[in-house]
Parts: sequence; structure tokens; C-alpha cells
Amino acid sequence: MSAASADESASAPDALTTLRDALRQFALERDWDQFHNPKSLACALSVEAAELLEPFQWLSEPESAALPPQTLEHVRQEVADVFLYLIRLADKLGIDLVTAAKAKIEVNSRRYPVAQARGTRRKYTEL
Repeated sequence: MSAASADESASAPDALTTLRDALRQFALERDWDQFHNPKSLACALSVEAAELLEPFQWLSEPESAALPPQTLEHVRQEVADVFLYLIRLADKLGIDLVTAAKAKIEVNSRRYPVAQARGTRRKYTEL
């Protein structure tokens, strides 16, 4: 990669930043920023996560992995809702989601060492 293309990619907005900015604009155009406080966004995120669970509620494991197209479309929309509310909440709290996720993976790698955690579902406090 040339120096010029490295500079271009460093300055180009990533997909998460683009989504965050689109959500900001969406809320601004509707004068919804007044409702988008962290508490309300966390509540909305929780509601959307519960809506994501609903299609899976009474399915077996194999059924949950082979959703019919209509159900899969519903799940896709709920996943998007959860993702968008999470982006908006992180934006309001000044949390960089990518940095936070990388840090959490690092924490989990220490909590769940491969030699002790491989193949088990036990919590790190039980390893």
C-alpha cells in the first residue's frame, strides 16, 4: 500500500462511523435527539433485544438454525434495531464500540484461557 492510499484509508470514515453519523442526522431531522438520552436508549435497546428473542422462543436448536425466510427477515430487522440502538447509545456516552469490543475480547481471553475453557461452557469463575 502506498503512503497516499494509507492516508486515504486512514481518513476515510469506516462503516460504523458512517452509521453513527446517519443516525445522528436521522434523529436531528426528526427532532428526536431530545428523547435520545442514555437511559431511554438503553431501555429501547433492551426492548429490541427482547423482540429479537421472540421468534426463537419455542424453537428447538436445529429449528433456530434453519429459520424460514419470513422469520429470518424478521430476525434480520430486529438484529438491525439492536445494532442501531447500540450505536446510538455508545455515541451518546462517547464510547468507541470497536475499541470497547477489542478491550473486552482481551479481558475475556484472560478470563477464559484456552487450556481451561476449551470445550466447556463453565463461567470463568468456575474454571
